[in-house]
Amino acid sequence: MAVSIGLHVSPEFPAMLERIDALGGVLEADADAAEELGRLTEDVARALLGAGVVGAALPQSLGGYEFSPRQLIETVERISYHDSAAGWTMMALQLMTGTTAAYLDAVAAADLFPDVAGGDHALLAGHGTRPGRAVPVEGGYLVSGSWQFASGMAHATHIHSAIQVEGTGELRVLAMPKSQVELVDNWDVLGLRATHSIDYHCAHEFVPATHTYVATTTHPANGGAIYHLGLVNMSAIGHTGWAFGVGRRLLDELKLVAAAKSGTRNAAVDTAQFHAEYATAEAKLRSARAWAMEVWRGIEGTLNAGELTSTEQNTLLRLALNHATWTVQDVGQTVHRWAGTAAIRRGPIDRFLRDLGTGTQHITSSPTVLQNCGKWLSGAQPRAHWEFLDLTP
Repeated sequence: MAVSIGLHVSPEFPAMLERIDALGGVLEADADAAEELGRLTEDVARALLGAGVVGAALPQSLGGYEFSPRQLIETVERISYHDSAAGWTMMALQLMTGTTAAYLDAVAAADLFPDVAGGDHALLAGHGTRPGRAVPVEGGYLVSGSWQFASGMAHATHIHSAIQVEGTGELRVLAMPKSQVELVDNWDVLGLRATHSIDYHCAHEFVPATHTYVATTTHPANGGAIYHLGLVNMSAIGHTGWAFGVGRRLLDELKLVAAAKSGTRNAAVDTAQFHAEYATAEAKLRSARAWAMEVWRGIEGTLNAGELTSTEQNTLLRLALNHATWTVQDVGQTVHRWAGTAAIRRGPIDRFLRDLGTGTQHITSSPTVLQNCGKWLSGAQPRAHWEFLDLTP
């Protein structure tokens, strides 16, 4: 076991943001080409991976940076500001790779993460909301299943997938080479086109038991307190940062449109109504971000004390994500309304709005999750607890 005590706050964080900003021009220049490819260009993927953005989510005990939750939020936020599809892709690779490194023990860690600091480690992509079937056999499982929405799969070396063990019903997560599954090139969508969020499937593939872990675990084999959040709570970190990066970029783009149109004949951006709606959008975005950071600041205190998050905190982190997502969607509608033709011609506003429209459909920000948050906060189910995205009596 290589578990550290307390929450690690990485001193590498400021330098990481500087490296991301230095790559901003490359991300934006390649965004259209990435949409045509259906994945990030090799130059962009290589640059971001080389900058260590996936290492930000990897355990320090294995050679990663192990950023704190708020550091990860800001990291994904900064990438997403430059390119929403790149932010989403790296967010997914961070989550799948980081949690795999944390929850698999020594045998799998030695196989998949031999030299994290030197860049020699697996990259994982995949999906877990609909588990495949795992038949127990000597030494492991024979796995069959079909999974969807494997964001970042083009850049992955290994698969992350949920499985349900036959006979016991136990939910586990596996890590296996990408060569063991058949990829389905079916990512034909309006938004997030460059994330390569394809489907994949396999039948009767052997996966060693050492390369699986219990899906609900909050006890890492490697790394520090952040991994006590568990897989689902960890997923909220990146999605929260993604929403704020997209919202900030859209408002900044609208500001550029306003500057270009101001003073022209019948310019809508010179009206008091535009000024009022822009100010309202700013207030919504800044308020949502401030509250989300407040929630995560409290969670960081709990983790640093060596404690697990409470049901109240697990509810609030889900609610903060839901609020962030739909606040940014509302901000996007304001941008669309006032940007005029800049919102329909090919360019940053068009691309970010399409990506936002697709990103809001992620299961973590679904109406059901919001309803479950309300059940807990209103006292309707005071003894309930969270299992994945469900509130269980």
